[in-house]
Amino acid sequence: MTKMNTAFFIARRYFFSKKKKNFINVISILSMSIVGFATIALVVVLSVFNGLEDLIRSLYNTFDPEIKITAAKGKSFEVDSAFLNKIRQVEGVDIITEVIEDWAHMRHNKNEKLVIVKGVSPNFEQHHRMDSMIVEGDFILEKGQRNFAIIGRGIQQDLAISVYDDLGYAWLTYPMKKEGAKTNSVNIYSNYQLNQKTIKPGAVFAIEKQYDDKFVFVPLNFAKELMAFDNKRTGLEIKTKGGNVNEVRDKLRKLLGENFLVLNSDEQHSSLLKAIKIEKLFVCFVFAIILIIASVNIFFCLTMLAVDKKKDVAVLSSLGASEKFIRNLFLFEGFIIAGIGAFSGLILGVVICLAQQTFGFVSMGMETAIVDAYPVKMQVMDFVFTGITIFIITITISYRPAVKASRFNLRENLS
Repeated sequence: MTKMNTAFFIARRYFFSKKKKNFINVISILSMSIVGFATIALVVVLSVFNGLEDLIRSLYNTFDPEIKITAAKGKSFEVDSAFLNKIRQVEGVDIITEVIEDWAHMRHNKNEKLVIVKGVSPNFEQHHRMDSMIVEGDFILEKGQRNFAIIGRGIQQDLAISVYDDLGYAWLTYPMKKEGAKTNSVNIYSNYQLNQKTIKPGAVFAIEKQYDDKFVFVPLNFAKELMAFDNKRTGLEIKTKGGNVNEVRDKLRKLLGENFLVLNSDEQHSSLLKAIKIEKLFVCFVFAIILIIASVNIFFCLTMLAVDKKKDVAVLSSLGASEKFIRNLFLFEGFIIAGIGAFSGLILGVVICLAQQTFGFVSMGMETAIVDAYPVKMQVMDFVFTGITIFIITITISYRPAVKASRFNLRENLS
């Protein structure tokens, strides 16, 4: 331990010495600065990716259920009271909302648009997922004998619908296949009939463009009549209570078997979240390469320092210092350069992230953006990853010049 402390003390003296400022010192400061800037960039970019991932999750959690049950094959499946009771008996299940969802044609006056009609049972409101997303009207699907639609803001704008117009009804048209239709018929349109129903838009929601431009929520009975689904459903949405969502999901998978897909919120958008993680991994790889390039300066710095300190090394060797001691001395020098740069970079990176969280200096630059400024979220594992990466790169880069310095010829350097 004493030898290690002595080696570190000498390495620190080499770095902080004020007696002789030469080209080696300039290279040392430059290397330290480059490592610092690379560390800042790595911390900030990883934190931005974390923030974007959290933002996407929050948007999806607003729209999507905690657990979604769909058919493993086909578009729909049969649902009856016995089936629902079986699911309801699973520990942790709180609310089961029946869903009928499919594409339909929507028209208001001369404006028309293809939309996704999502029929939901009355208990959908108890999920409270969209309460804060209603920007016009009231979240009511049924009132007495009247049915109401909850439409996205994009649909409202495209069809020029006002929820405050008592005569502002919309037409929904759904193509339904006729019974006994021939699949090989030349005139495919003769196999279908068009079901039409009118509905009054009662509220407008605004979440994100891909939802606002497509989705129309209607009562389940309305969707069942429009699409003639009878006892069939395209999905069930589950709200859990007082338990782990993944535990409830696993129980439902075991209960329902291979004929059903039971997905939590992340699994409903696994492809997108996986893409974000891959992008984050790629960014880590790119910045690791940048750190390696920055650390090459440390290699040249230590190599020149070893040449410059040949007589010092010879004196230490004559005093009994081992090759290991000399090697550790120059390794510590590399760690001091990289360590100061990395520590400064981590501190400045945290300051920049905190400033972005508080003041939002860097905006998204789009009027239609969901949030005004880039979201940022710092995670401990990102700092651990950055520290480990710098440690591995530093010891790899510093090892060769440290070994070379420990093998200088004692007789030649003392003469």
